[in-house]
Amino acid sequence: MLRFTAVRREHRVVLDAAATALQNGSAPAPRDPDLQRYLEPDKLVPLNGLISELAREHTAGDTTPIQKARHIYDYVLATMRYDKSGEGWGRGDAVWACTSKRGNCADFHSLFIGMMRSSGIPARFEIGFPLPENKTEGDIAGYHCWAEFYLAGVGWVPVDASEAWKNPAKRDFFFGAHDANRVFFTYGRDIRLSPDQKSEPLNYFIYPYAEVNGQPVENLQTNFSFREVSSQLPTADR
Repeated sequence: MLRFTAVRREHRVVLDAAATALQNGSAPAPRDPDLQRYLEPDKLVPLNGLISELAREHTAGDTTPIQKARHIYDYVLATMRYDKSGEGWGRGDAVWACTSKRGNCADFHSLFIGMMRSSGIPARFEIGFPLPENKTEGDIAGYHCWAEFYLAGVGWVPVDASEAWKNPAKRDFFFGAHDANRVFFTYGRDIRLSPDQKSEPLNYFIYPYAEVNGQPVENLQTNFSFREVSSQLPTADR
């Protein structure tokens, strides 16, 4: 059994202030991460063909990365619907998402990330677990994923298009923010573990993975739950 303690915190970037700071040159330069990886394709997120065509179409005339990001976000919300019926959803296949126009959080954000990278804006996939907002303990049924894009002079900006689709009143909030009702586990796609697995790269990494004699172990039994241990947030020196 694996246990850990986490603190719920909202992650928010005030984009109006960030845009103003960029324009007047007062924005601090954050540390320089390895951004090139987040401009490259993933196995299920190609950056050519339909994805790049959509990106060009829906950012035509935009002059700043923030404008491009917002128009791509709005396109994903206008085009996709949260629908886990049938087959094909959940793989984070960007081309499948934009042709089927439905799916879960992985599909929403694969389309968003593909269009962002095609527009020259670094973007990355993140995954973890949702925490029920109005409960203090219970089981967690499954994962949740989201995205971030990189804005020079500002850093990584959070986005959650699938939650915005489910909560239209929070459409603006989820462009630049993640609520406190989530726990982040990993980021990236096409994952190689350490030590390296013998099988193919993992599409994404959220559930336990094991191999026996170089072969993946199927049907591992898992259970995820949470319990709120305190409503008192710790203070931190800044």
